[in-house]
Amino acid sequence: MIIGVPKEIKDNEARVGVTPAGVKALTEAGHKVLVETHAGELSGFNDASYQDAGAEIVGDAGNVWGKAETVVKVKEPIEQEYIYFREGLVLFTYLHLAPIPVLTNKLLDSKVIGIAYETVRDRQGTLPLLTPMSEVAGRMSVQVGAAYLEKERGGRGILLGGVPGVPPANVTIIGGGIVGTNAAKIALGFGAKVTLVDVNLHRLRELDDLYSGRLYTLASNSYNVALATREADLVIGGVLIPGATAPKLVTRAMVSAMKKGAVIVDVAIDQGGCVETAKPTSHSNPSYVVDGVVHYCVTNMPGAVPHTSTLALTNSTFPYLMRIANLGARGALKSDPGFAEGLNTYLGTLTHRGVADSQKREWTGTDIVLG
Repeated sequence: MIIGVPKEIKDNEARVGVTPAGVKALTEAGHKVLVETHAGELSGFNDASYQDAGAEIVGDAGNVWGKAETVVKVKEPIEQEYIYFREGLVLFTYLHLAPIPVLTNKLLDSKVIGIAYETVRDRQGTLPLLTPMSEVAGRMSVQVGAAYLEKERGGRGILLGGVPGVPPANVTIIGGGIVGTNAAKIALGFGAKVTLVDVNLHRLRELDDLYSGRLYTLASNSYNVALATREADLVIGGVLIPGATAPKLVTRAMVSAMKKGAVIVDVAIDQGGCVETAKPTSHSNPSYVVDGVVHYCVTNMPGAVPHTSTLALTNSTFPYLMRIANLGARGALKSDPGFAEGLNTYLGTLTHRGVADSQKREWTGTDIVLG
């Protein structure tokens, strides 16, 4: 199979879909890998390292997309890349289609086989290809929040951990999944007072045991979310419904009631965000203010630490890529029901219920389209 690895062109996105180690394994298995010039440079992998591993360096993105049978990326394609779509092309990347109906239309119209990292499941029912970036984003959310609480960035001028005689910042985390757990770990490490809100009482009990009572937990309902956000200096949104649009748990009224100079970091923005006032931003223009509250809603937060993020991501995605290369997309998907859940579009048919429900579209199950 011919595997294509284009350079990411989303704003300040420096990650890459395959490392030189992955290239070596693919070529040793008899596959051909085309890597766009400088695709991995900002992640710490230069063209020479890819060539040494057996890749062919291609200077033009169009040739990478045009010659490859499977294209491996990190972020969802943006408008400039839509021209490369064609029938039967396998696209293996984060897609986050729920809030992007235009991209959904393009994939369906072009009959692309779109496999989304974020909806692949393993035998335990977890999301193995979303987990590593959720870990990075969860940990980064606290670093980012601490920086934006500084006065020069519009924040309240609060040190997250406080100092002796001065109380620490109040951090509220919405969601107790991978993002929320990692955010809590770092925020507690900073010395902040941390409250985590989740609808799953079993998960709250687990976290209470894990942190020996140092983490305050709240059952999720509109009253408790309003209370926790009103008292917060930093709110981190980490709610996820796989494949679907995130629910708006923090309303505009709740944001208006927050402290002036408080900060919101909505990690769920890839799926539309769990804060009503959240809108996607980029690394080059990362924040804005609503009702005196600073919002940071960068859709590719882990792109700011590309070396760590690329290694963490490809550790998880590469075994699936090798399966596609060896068996073909249809064979790989049919061999693993969890992998098949990653299929979002198949030759003009929408195949993921979460995306369909979010966009009010018809959909067909993978068992039917794959036969």
